Amino acid sequence: MTLVHRQRVVALLALAVVGAVLTGCSSSSPSNASSPSPAGSSVTSAASSVPAGGTKITISSFKFNPDSLTVAPGQTVTVLNNDSTAHTLTASAGKAFDTGTISPGNSGSFTAPTAPGSYPYTCTIHPFMHGTLIVK
Repeated sequence: MTLVHRQRVVALLALAVVGAVLTGCSSSSPSNASSPSPAGSSVTSAASSVPAGGTKITISSFKFNPDSLTVAPGQTVTVLNNDSTAHTLTASAGKAFDTGTISPGNSGSFTAPTAPGSYPYTCTIHPFMHGTLIVK
């Protein structure tokens, strides 16, 4: 199966899941039964919405967009992977935040540090990908 064919199959499956959720879901709160993630982070399907008051970073074409983001201390940041390969968004120094591995078409989230400052981050799988989280 070629990469393009796999991507089309994944896209069709994602659309089917979204359609099933929209037509068959009567609960107002989604359940998130996923495998363990790093502390302070979670990984969910891309069909999930950004949490209220949250901020979003999108990964596409091996770039973080935006590559610099300003957030409030303790704010939830959602990271959507629109690429064809897995990525992470991991603080470059210390363990301030880490989404863990986010598969193509999925999203992850983390809680911004509570201490104001500038926090460079990278994708640990693709170290040439860089960005900066600014906590004010």
